[in-house]
Amino acid sequence: MTKEERTERAKSLHRQGCNCCQAVVMAYADKLPIAPEHAMDVAAPFGRGLAGTREVCGCVSGMAMVCGLTGHAGDTRDLIEQFRAENGDIVCGRLLQMGKKPCNELVGYAAGLLNTVCHD
Repeated sequence: MTKEERTERAKSLHRQGCNCCQAVVMAYADKLPIAPEHAMDVAAPFGRGLAGTREVCGCVSGMAMVCGLTGHAGDTRDLIEQFRAENGDIVCGRLLQMGKKPCNELVGYAAGLLNTVCHD
């Protein structure tokens, strides 16, 4: 899949009810060494800023999960820093307060950013 296809897949999954983390992770389900239903379950508590606490953004957690599961753990920090530079923070509550981008746009951005390391 192209970067654009992954981005749109993540945004579509988010619109369909996946939380931010699940949407990012499931956009890469075909690359993961675990079954999609298990990936959904693992990502579930990371939405809404870690179980609704508004802490680390679910998009960021999703990027970290995909990196770890696909052998790109060493790229995680760089992706997180790129996310922070583009969006101003990695904390869900602060991202929501800033209101620069809606969650669906952040989901798409994270999925696209992941494509720099998890490309076909």
